[in-house]
Amino acid sequence: MSTPQVVVVMGVAGTGKTTIGPLLAARLGVPYAEGDDFHPQANIAKMSAGTPLTDEDRWPWLDAIGGWAHGRAGLGGVVSCSALKRSYRDRLRASAPGLVFVHLAGDRALIEDRMSHRQGHFMPTALLDSQFATLQPLQADEAGVTVDVVGGPEDIAARAAAALDALGRTSPSPTGSSPLA
Repeated sequence: MSTPQVVVVMGVAGTGKTTIGPLLAARLGVPYAEGDDFHPQANIAKMSAGTPLTDEDRWPWLDAIGGWAHGRAGLGGVVSCSALKRSYRDRLRASAPGLVFVHLAGDRALIEDRMSHRQGHFMPTALLDSQFATLQPLQADEAGVTVDVVGGPEDIAARAAAALDALGRTSPSPTGSSPLA
């Protein structure tokens, strides 16, 4: 990528945002921020109890991530954030207009299997259905790429970096998502 961009690694729970995000940031030579760290404690308690967040719960979280992204404008960075709805991505872009999204996407069964094996995370597999029901994939007018989560973390991060590079080469101002990379 010729200029440092701020990249949001998005997707439903269990797609590997927390694993792929730092690997992608290392490949791009920019800092990484864990989106879950921006959640207020009330949100974490709610999700830990198996209760999906409302949009009202998410606004302060999205604003905090957007503030971090705004501060990284021109410097580059990678942040994880589910960003499941277009309105959430629009809110992030309102704070940081140059954001580019990497949508980690995959088969529900694979994602549920991965979630069932992780330890120490507050998001239970019971909320996976609500995540898929909420998900609005990237639209053609949104700067970003979609990357399949099949394979190991290094492979996924390499495909994400290559897809971002290709996106940067194909359009002076990235607009649009690619097929699964």
